[in-house]
Amino acid sequence: MRIGIIGGGQLGRMIALSARPLGHTVTVLEPADEVPAAIAADVIRAAYDDESALHRLAECSDVVTCEFESVPVLALEIVTSHGVPVYPRAEAFRVASDRLFEKTMFRELGLGTAPFVAVDDQASLEEAVADVGLPAVLKTRRSGYDGKGQRVLRSRADVAGAFAALGSVPMILEGFVAFRRELSIVSVRSVTGAIAHYDVVENVHRNGILHTTTAPAPNLDPETADEARRYATAVLQKLDYVGVLAVELFDDSHGLRVNEMAPRVHNSGHWTIEGARTSQFENHVRAITGAELGSTALAQPCVMVNLVGAIPEPAAILAIAHASLHLYDKLPKPGRKVGHVTVLGTDASAVEDAIEASTGVASLAS
Repeated sequence: MRIGIIGGGQLGRMIALSARPLGHTVTVLEPADEVPAAIAADVIRAAYDDESALHRLAECSDVVTCEFESVPVLALEIVTSHGVPVYPRAEAFRVASDRLFEKTMFRELGLGTAPFVAVDDQASLEEAVADVGLPAVLKTRRSGYDGKGQRVLRSRADVAGAFAALGSVPMILEGFVAFRRELSIVSVRSVTGAIAHYDVVENVHRNGILHTTTAPAPNLDPETADEARRYATAVLQKLDYVGVLAVELFDDSHGLRVNEMAPRVHNSGHWTIEGARTSQFENHVRAITGAELGSTALAQPCVMVNLVGAIPEPAAILAIAHASLHLYDKLPKPGRKVGHVTVLGTDASAVEDAIEASTGVASLAS
C-alpha cells in the first residue's frame, strides 16, 4: 500500500521505517530543508497547506496520516476530496488542535479533568481566576508544545499582563493539579474497530520537555491502569479513531485526570520499539492499512531517555549493556529533540551519565 504522511520529522521517520518492511511505500509532505523521514520515504517539499502539493500527495497515496496534531483541517479535507482516507480522521485533529475543544470533549465523556475556563481577553482572565482560583495554568488554545504557549499563575501579580504576554490569542485557564506523577497511555484502534492498549507508563519532564518514560509505570495498581484504559477507549470510540492515540494523565489524590491527547504516535511511546512485542509505529501502520493489530504486550521493562539539545558520543551509549540508540538526523539546537535511548531494565543512570559525560551538559537539561 502507498502511505502518505503529512510531516517528515522524526515521527514520520519512525513510521516510514516501520512501514517499509511491511511492504508499503511512503511519501511525506514537509516544507523544511531538514527531513528526517527522507531516510525511508520520498519527499514532497512544500507547505502543509499547499493545495497543489496536497493533490500530489493524494495522487500517490492510498491512505494518508499525520505526524503532528496542528495540521490544518482544510489540508485533510483536500486529501479526502480525492477519495483518499485520512487516519486519524479530521475530527480528531480539530478537537486536539484546540485545548478548549479537547477539554470539553473529555468533560462530556465523563473523564476527570482539572477545572477550566475559556479566556478571550484580560478581563475574562480576571473572571476565570476568580472562578478557578490560584495557582492556575494559562495556556493558548492552539499551538504550544513541550512547555511552550503556557504560563503558571501563582499570585495576583502573575495575572496582570499575562494575556498579552502569551500573545493576546484565545486561551484557556486550568486549575493547577498537584499531581503525584505524570502518566500516559498509548493505544491503537484499527479501521476494523479493534482496540489494543500498551502498558501505562510514567513520564518525567524537565523544562517542559519529556525527559524519561518508564515502562511500565512503577507501583501502578490495577484499578488505575483499568481507568487509564477506559479513558483511552472512550476517546477512541467517540472520535471513531483510527491509528495510534496517546492520552496524557495526571495521577493525583482524586484519581486520574486527563491532561491532553495526541492524535499520533507519541514520544512517550518510543520505548515500544524495544520494549513491546509490536512498536507503536508498526501498529499505527497496521491500523491505518487495515492489517491485524500486533501484540502490545510488554517484552521487557525499560526506560526511554530523550536526547535534547545535544548528541552524545554514540560509542558511549553503545558501550552500555541493553541500551539502544536512536538518532533522528537533526542538527542539535537548545531544547530540540535529536534522538532517544532505550535501556532495557529500570535503571537508566548509566545512560544519563554517558550523555552528560559526552555532551558536557546534564542529561537533557539543555
